[in-house]
Amino acid sequence: MRKFIQTLGLGMLILTAVISFTSCSKDDDPADNNLFIGKYEGKIAFDDLKDNSKDVPSGDGSITVTKTGNTYNFAFGNGIPNLNGVDFEEKDNVLVNIGSAGTGVIRIDAGKLTIGYTKDDKVWTADCQRK
Repeated sequence: MRKFIQTLGLGMLILTAVISFTSCSKDDDPADNNLFIGKYEGKIAFDDLKDNSKDVPSGDGSITVTKTGNTYNFAFGNGIPNLNGVDFEEKDNVLVNIGSAGTGVIRIDAGKLTIGYTKDDKVWTADCQRK
């Protein structure tokens, strides 16, 4: 009986180790998972370079980040137009925008979202923390 319990305990230990090693993959690309999806709050602003009546001055607000396929969408509060279809690549566990029609930088990590982005004569800015 004692031998059976030792064998059973050893089997459970091996099973736990196998599950732990297979669930942690170094090939896990943050751009492929949902780590960065969620709500961020902080200072946000918008500037329409062609129509100043659409400008939104810097103030407290929120951004909800969603993912569709391989692109990310940013739903702004405070009446700021959404920024959609942004492509990213992973660099040191941070997502950095690439190959989009705009210029500037959008950086996301697990706790912070920073935006300084221009597209079609519109400028989005944000300095937000994950909530």
